[in-house]
Amino acid sequence: MASGKTQLIITLAIVCAAFTANAGPVRVETRAVLLAPDTPDIRTAGTLRFLGGLEMASPDGHFGGFSALHVSADGKRMIALSDAGMRLSAKLIYDRNGHLSDIADTGLDALSGPDGRPLRAKRQADAEAMAPGAKGEVIVAFERDHRLLRYMADETRPRPMITPAGLKHLPANSGVEALTQLRNGALLAISEGSKGGGDAVAWLGDSRGWSMMSYQLDGGFRVTGAATLPGGDALVLERRYTLRDGVAARVRRIRAGTIAANARLTGRVVGELRPPMTVDNFEGIGIRRDETGRTLVYMISDDNFNPLQRNLLMMFELME
Repeated sequence: MASGKTQLIITLAIVCAAFTANAGPVRVETRAVLLAPDTPDIRTAGTLRFLGGLEMASPDGHFGGFSALHVSADGKRMIALSDAGMRLSAKLIYDRNGHLSDIADTGLDALSGPDGRPLRAKRQADAEAMAPGAKGEVIVAFERDHRLLRYMADETRPRPMITPAGLKHLPANSGVEALTQLRNGALLAISEGSKGGGDAVAWLGDSRGWSMMSYQLDGGFRVTGAATLPGGDALVLERRYTLRDGVAARVRRIRAGTIAANARLTGRVVGELRPPMTVDNFEGIGIRRDETGRTLVYMISDDNFNPLQRNLLMMFELME
């Protein structure tokens, strides 16, 4: 039997293959961005070292709104899901220093529902998070109509999953925003949380079902994404917006040993982006380890289909 780490790498490879098979080509224009445009020498945000970033745009009206991100284990491809039910695939290109420099072979298509038809209505199409499953499938979390769907590698129609207790009763725009498969195969799901503060509802799912947890919020930040580190800890992406300070994003690290039923999850901040740094509405996060042992963190932003916002894709090294 394959080890947990080997199985996860195999699963991640299947995820990219399955999720990019039917994507149609889409023209995407990119522009390189710096971590701090007014101070190019700034290359770090906490323990995150900047390794390149892109602003992405397309004349296709379906392009944008990216809320979930996955990067293949070899770093060659990415897929992103939008809150309009679209799926972007792309080849990742790096310069000779290993920094993210462009994307290519971009494709865009619609997610399908259990009836096999493309998801179109906002209430049905609002994909916010995804994670690989234990059988090579992709599990996608939707909000508004709160639910989880399993997209199997060899099936055209996704299978509904049993939803965690209490999920259906959350506000329409505050469902599961973060979903990641842990090293032991369990799923960690975290809701966005309330604008008024307090803890966000979270769940741990395994073969026995779903167990409820909570996730500590502070400083006005709310959960937008999660990914699992090679060693088993989880990184949780958070976002904040205020009229006075604008948008900010931060990443917190949750120790693997603290993720258990009925736990209150807390973690330390490993990096924070705020103006004058390059930052937007970051909602998707992906992680991989390269051949030299570096832990690489990718983040993608949701422009809300607003011309005043940007679709950013940024890459960092987590300096552990």
